[in-house]
Amino acid sequence: MKYILTIDAGTTSVRAILYDKEKEKFFKVEKQPFKQFFPKPAWVEHSPNEIWQKIRNCILKVCEGIDPKDIYGIGITNQRETTVAWDKFTGEPLYNAIVWQCRRTSKVCEKLKKSSKAKLIHNKTGLIPDAYFSATKMRWLIDNVKAVSDALKEDRLCLGTIESFLVFKLTNGRSFVSDVTNACRTMLFNITTLDWDNDLLKLFDIPRKVLPNIVSNDEIVGTTDLLGQEVVVAGLIGDQQSSLFGQGCFDKKMAKNTYGTGCFMLVNTSSDKVKSRHGLLTTVAYKVGKRVCYALEGSVFNAGSVVDWAIDNLSIATSPQELTEFATQLDDNEGVYLVPAFTGLGTPYWDMGARATITGLTRASDKRHISRAVLESMAYSTNDVLKTVEKEGKLKIRELRVDGGASQNDFLMQFQANVSNTTLKKCNMESTCMGAIYMTGLATKAYESLREIKSLIEPIKTYVPNISVDEMKPYLNGWHSAVKKCLRKK
Repeated sequence: MKYILTIDAGTTSVRAILYDKEKEKFFKVEKQPFKQFFPKPAWVEHSPNEIWQKIRNCILKVCEGIDPKDIYGIGITNQRETTVAWDKFTGEPLYNAIVWQCRRTSKVCEKLKKSSKAKLIHNKTGLIPDAYFSATKMRWLIDNVKAVSDALKEDRLCLGTIESFLVFKLTNGRSFVSDVTNACRTMLFNITTLDWDNDLLKLFDIPRKVLPNIVSNDEIVGTTDLLGQEVVVAGLIGDQQSSLFGQGCFDKKMAKNTYGTGCFMLVNTSSDKVKSRHGLLTTVAYKVGKRVCYALEGSVFNAGSVVDWAIDNLSIATSPQELTEFATQLDDNEGVYLVPAFTGLGTPYWDMGARATITGLTRASDKRHISRAVLESMAYSTNDVLKTVEKEGKLKIRELRVDGGASQNDFLMQFQANVSNTTLKKCNMESTCMGAIYMTGLATKAYESLREIKSLIEPIKTYVPNISVDEMKPYLNGWHSAVKKCLRKK
């Protein structure tokens, strides 16, 4: 066997990557975008069938001329928390997927946050009650979609996150599973027992029978005949944990930040389930064999999506490159800040009611100022997360590994190093895919150990601060002033 095939099911597009294990490089890549639905303000949906069909097309495209016997297995990394309901007999979705960004259940979550149940949820799951997670999305589907409630009554309902749906489709319904890194993002999963929690199932009134079976990340979960011959499906891992794994952050206190649709920072805490006092999430980083590794996570809901908004909605630039060109025509932001709370604010604010705002505009402001504010917002938001991590104590981050599309932007990365007064190391920008590739390789014995994988990972560029902390302080004060103006907490 020669190749590892990985599915990258992201928030705005899907890809299939055929990885040449012998040469340690991508052999073929096929990418296809899919439609975003916004039926109401702050609601976000996807078509599960469109996602599946485009993934199927991508797989078939990259495997043209390839003997399936040469493929170790098919792994999956995916957008987490996004929730799908489907018929277990037909495999057909019963409603659009409710995306992780969707805020439709925010009122329910606000009530939960103020109740005694918030502590129960936090203690068992490491999460904070928020519309970001899957449980209230599942409850909404049961309560508001007749096809879903009918399927529940007739014992034909499946509820799961994206990887569960894709494995179900790949295996023609033979495997209904969720890996620990996706399951732990539902608000139904106990991160100590590593199983669905009876108290939480009762709280949200979700029957265990409609949920998938739990598996490890390096587990073979089934086979698919999509390529005309049976190929194993293995190596499931949520996208942010996959990025941590793909950057080789196997040791305690190693941290990464991914610049994608949102920004997500994870810090390896090894076997310690660190309970945050400052709004971070405790999450399962990965489970390999019997070893369970945990992480602290901070979440920024809108990052690359703000660039898309500036280009698609405001038409101030035709591409991310042109946006950067406009931004760098200024020496600084001249007091203009954009707080990207399009779907609320995550760490450390956790304000579902916050909405995006631009402050500091004058008659002289133009597209250069907006462009710069868009890019800087990613760095300021990430810095809020980083400083929150450091507040936890004994977790000083001296090096931050970075990946994702925007990590290719040298202006942004240098600005991030300056804002956070931290060294950044850029590894493979495709670290999310690499995490799933490595995990699939472990499951299928293409790789023997974490040590072997770690030896393959080397940073390709380093950014060190070149502006003093005192020089950055006025800009940080301006950012925090702007954030206060968009918060809507009572």
